[in-house]
Amino acid sequence: MKFLIYSVNFAPELVGIGKYSGEMAAWLAQQGHSVHAVVAPPYYPCWKRQSDYPRASYQRESWQDITIWRAPLWVPKSPGGLTRILHLLSFAITSLPIMLCQMAWRPDVVLCVAPAFVCAPAALLTARMCGAQAWLHIQDFEIDVAFEMGLLKGKLLQKLVLGVESWFLRRFDSVSSISNRMVERLFRKGVPRERIHLFPNWVDTSRIFPLNAESGYRKQLNIDRDTVAVLFSGSLGGKQGLLVIPQVAKLLSERKDIVFVICGDGVMKPELEQAAAELPNVRFLPLQPSERLGELLGMADVHLLPQCPNAQDLVLPSKLSGMLASGRSVIATCNRGTEVESVVSKCGIVVPPEDPPALAEAIIRLADDRTLRLELGRRARAWAEANIGRDTVLRKVFGPAETPIANEVHDAAA
Repeated sequence: MKFLIYSVNFAPELVGIGKYSGEMAAWLAQQGHSVHAVVAPPYYPCWKRQSDYPRASYQRESWQDITIWRAPLWVPKSPGGLTRILHLLSFAITSLPIMLCQMAWRPDVVLCVAPAFVCAPAALLTARMCGAQAWLHIQDFEIDVAFEMGLLKGKLLQKLVLGVESWFLRRFDSVSSISNRMVERLFRKGVPRERIHLFPNWVDTSRIFPLNAESGYRKQLNIDRDTVAVLFSGSLGGKQGLLVIPQVAKLLSERKDIVFVICGDGVMKPELEQAAAELPNVRFLPLQPSERLGELLGMADVHLLPQCPNAQDLVLPSKLSGMLASGRSVIATCNRGTEVESVVSKCGIVVPPEDPPALAEAIIRLADDRTLRLELGRRARAWAEANIGRDTVLRKVFGPAETPIANEVHDAAA
């Protein structure tokens, strides 16, 4: 079959957003499908376009038997509510001609990965004009998040925008999302249940697994064997509630056997660095290449998964899959009854969001109880292998090579 993947972010060589679109495209190509991708130049999470992609240039390239078209977009220096919208609109506009040109290729499936939802109209139009299945995959409910976090304001504007969103959602043949709570939200937004599908984020458990030897990152960061490393790794954005990390590090500054590592890039990094400037127990690392992800995650004794309460169940952090696969204990800051809580409670510790003393207490508990840390890590790995292994997830959604696309998705387009 011919798959046309439409996504702003497509950077499988990096750890972070864009990884799933790229890995999915590569997996489909490996199964014998023809794959084209219409995407933007790499810019996230640093919010800076790479120098080998000129400002207003269209580029065509090939990667792992995938034909990739990159359309230019405007990247703001300080992304906020309005600038983020303009940023995404710029890609929707510049990528439209490339999407329409794909009609000559006649794809069987047009798969739009959101964010950004502003790309949905072009995906739907292209699919309808060439008789392809129109499939929208929701990685996070960016519109809901924007209003919940105050990036967009106004009841009238919210009603209007959500109405437009619902109208488009109902016109796709298939709509998928990454968690059970997000699937239920699609139904509440008016999508017929028979068109809705669960498509969770996955992890390659053959590449990320519990390390038997000491991670090289410990030597690089001067963390000795007896020190408990508490790691956050991912994009440093506003939806994670990341300022709790330096607050907790300050509370635990007297514990010389605990060190915090923050790995990643994003708009919150300067603020985090400033908040941790006087803290000797905090280390920073830039975003690391994907080939070192297993070693990075294996450095941790404890993984941190903080979240902003306003964004709970509007997103499900993709970084959680790697944490679980690494076989290390996890502490998540989230409310009871959320999707994150339902997963982490099986193999980690859950504390209320934005509660530094409670988070500090959980870290101390794991730092002082090695047996508990190891047991929770064992449970995390077992859960990852059983539920979110890459091949397991993708074969369930797309079917084996001899069955080009999973029956449940294929039937939804009938």
